[in-house]
Amino acid sequence: MNDQQVENLEFKVFGLNIETFSVFYGSFLIFWGILVSFISGSNSLTSFIPSFIGLPILIFSNLSIKFTSKKKIFMHIVVLFGLIAFLGGLDFFRSILNGSVFQNIWADISKLILLTTGGYFVYQCIKSFIFARKNNNQLN
Repeated sequence: MNDQQVENLEFKVFGLNIETFSVFYGSFLIFWGILVSFISGSNSLTSFIPSFIGLPILIFSNLSIKFTSKKKIFMHIVVLFGLIAFLGGLDFFRSILNGSVFQNIWADISKLILLTTGGYFVYQCIKSFIFARKNNNQLN
């Protein structure tokens, strides 16, 4: 099978393979955590939570690109951190239940970002894993 055929068998998100998409997602979370901390003037480490989640996503995504023989394990670690982002974002609903939604606007926006982007990211990763499983026979 030539490189073009293998390229056509890769799962794509916004025209990117899942590993590259993961690099962008990890970078986005790192940037978001730093931006929110700077804009809000927060002295708390909790404002950097998106960055703390994005860093391993970025690292393991890059490792999966560099060491293709270990891509499967690295990408499973990446999706685990994506799931952590999603689950962390669920804390937004606690603010709703407490009646304190958007009293700390930057914290709640960060939670919403983690919830929505984390959910979407995990969804795309699962679709990618299913796609890879279905197409594994064609690559061998």
